Amino acid sequence: MESECRVPVACCRPRVLVLHALFWGLVSLRVFGSSLLSEDRATVKQQTPCWLLEEFVVTAVCSQCNAFQTTSWSSCLPTGYVERVNCTRSNKDEYKSCRSALLEERLFWKFEAAMLALTASSSVLVVLRQRWLDRLASEKVRRQIESI
Repeated sequence: MESECRVPVACCRPRVLVLHALFWGLVSLRVFGSSLLSEDRATVKQQTPCWLLEEFVVTAVCSQCNAFQTTSWSSCLPTGYVERVNCTRSNKDEYKSCRSALLEERLFWKFEAAMLALTASSSVLVVLRQRWLDRLASEKVRRQIESI
């Protein structure tokens, strides 16, 4: 008995193999080329914030950025919230991105609500499917009894 899982002969022709090699070569060149280009861009030296290099003290609590700060400060971009920090050794004031406790709490409760809704909908679907399968089984038994 022969297996039906065979590679078609047309796929093994030299022309098709060359086209496949060319295609995958171009795809891999595109992927590796873009990764090399991104590394070159990343090597541009930017000034490292002082709070990454030394100890710091938080001088202003985490607060939401306003419209101007969001567009002009790079520290507002990741979360939309910033806190002012004072680096102890260099005595510089800088702004650092932070996560708001209120925002975190809201996200937590949204997640909990989504999981509750998913649980409820899954439970309803399981009950409906079980009823449907029970009905199919009872119909099958009924048909078998009628055929006797």
